[in-house]
Amino acid sequence: MTQANSNVVYDRSTDTMYITVREGRVAHTIAHDDRDFAVDIGEDGNPLGYEIQFASKHPDVIAEALQLLQRDNQIAAE
Repeated sequence: MTQANSNVVYDRSTDTMYITVREGRVAHTIAHDDRDFAVDIGEDGNPLGYEIQFASKHPDVIAEALQLLQRDNQIAAE
């Protein structure tokens, strides 16, 4: 079963989570194989989203991505 809201999608069947930090066009993706995640980078060089494999084993990566999401939401609100 997949759980989702506007910024976070989690697929239990694959234990994969995608956190959209902000909208934009992906210029490239940086894989961090040692921590089982990849970051989509926008044309401006800033993160657009995180794909986290084996998400249940990486709460640290989830926390980092959610902090970026929270920061970007606060900036947008100002």
